Amino acid sequence: MNSNHFIRIRLSQVPNQMEDIITGHSFEFGATGVTEALSFTQPDLTYDPDIIHTKSHDLDVYFTEKPPTEYFDRLKDYSPHLRWEIFEEENKDWLAEWKKGFKPFSLVGSYWVIPSWFEAPPEAKFPIFIDPGMAFGTGTHATTKMAAYFVHKLSKNLTNPQEHRLIDVGTGTGILAMLAAHHDIGQIKGIEIDPEARRVARENIENNKMSAKIEITDQLLENIKEPYDIIVANIIDGVLIQLRDQLLGILAPGGHLFLTGILLEREEIFLDEFIKPSGLEMLRRIEQDEWVGFWMKSRNT
Repeated sequence: MNSNHFIRIRLSQVPNQMEDIITGHSFEFGATGVTEALSFTQPDLTYDPDIIHTKSHDLDVYFTEKPPTEYFDRLKDYSPHLRWEIFEEENKDWLAEWKKGFKPFSLVGSYWVIPSWFEAPPEAKFPIFIDPGMAFGTGTHATTKMAAYFVHKLSKNLTNPQEHRLIDVGTGTGILAMLAAHHDIGQIKGIEIDPEARRVARENIENNKMSAKIEITDQLLENIKEPYDIIVANIIDGVLIQLRDQLLGILAPGGHLFLTGILLEREEIFLDEFIKPSGLEMLRRIEQDEWVGFWMKSRNT
């Protein structure tokens, strides 16, 4: 077979008790990998999906070339109900393919996000160079743009931005933390539960020569006790609701809280479960695509 292609075999109606046997059988015949195709539900829009348990499910089995007839004959012996489809698919460098579509763009005003493999265009007065790797956050998503707008708008109105402390909860690639550094916010911390994202964020910050301004910490939100004047939380609404008390617990008196991961269809739920119980003042609500962002402010006392 052409080295630019591979074989994917979708095995359907695999009995749960036979999965290990069928997986072992596939590797005996030269499979390079096996993945489960599980059904799940995510009713609360958190990052923890609930698997729907069934008596059977599907497997995708990968080969460099089509296995012999014996492979399929023995599958029938394991389960007479087993069915399969064979697909020939093209090998691609998916990261390289994705990079082709990632171009420099204005995040907010003259603050531009520039892929690390590009030169900054003349209009990018304040470039933020990033290589996202496997981390979330290129800056193109509506929620990131809303958070960037909030950070930019507030920072421009601060008399002494260097006296303020900002924490970026779920910093991803570090874009919003670096935007805050461009606006001369004095102390900036980014937290992220994904270790790969933390690594990527630190590399991006170093490449932008901002290591002295921004700390990417391994700390969890629950272990942070010091107050912050500005909290940026670009996180899906179900997780924001779970983190509500922790976020409010580190918001300084008179501090600003930016919440930008709320799906429009869940706005009423979010208002009832986060905004109304928070006791914060809503300064601004913005909407983009199917997402909503809130700029909240705590009382001065």
